[in-house]
Amino acid sequence: MNLERVVFGFVIILALSFTFAFVLGDIDKTSHHSVWILTIAILVNLIATGLKLGDRSQVGALLLAGSLVADVLLITARIIWITAENETAIGPSREAMVNIVSLAGGALLASIVTVIILIGDTVISRR
Repeated sequence: MNLERVVFGFVIILALSFTFAFVLGDIDKTSHHSVWILTIAILVNLIATGLKLGDRSQVGALLLAGSLVADVLLITARIIWITAENETAIGPSREAMVNIVSLAGGALLASIVTVIILIGDTVISRR
């Protein structure tokens, strides 16, 4: 068993899980989405991106591209949250929350594609 692959797979699946945890809930209710889960999802996705930077294979390029898409979408969602935080007394408005969760949903899709590519590469690779 390759410890590097285990850590890599762990971080990618953890990034997917945190993104899913943020997206889960009613899309327009601020109380269903935690800013801390979004922030942790961003940090774990950035760590996953950093782990992919050394891989020079074709699959590595696809994994890096998927991770960069997730990073950009999650960071954009957090920027919208920061700018919309002062709109109401309870945080972002319903319209802003829909935009934030939609962007995080796109990041979730990018993470799912990345995990599928990783699983496909693992199944195809030989010892």
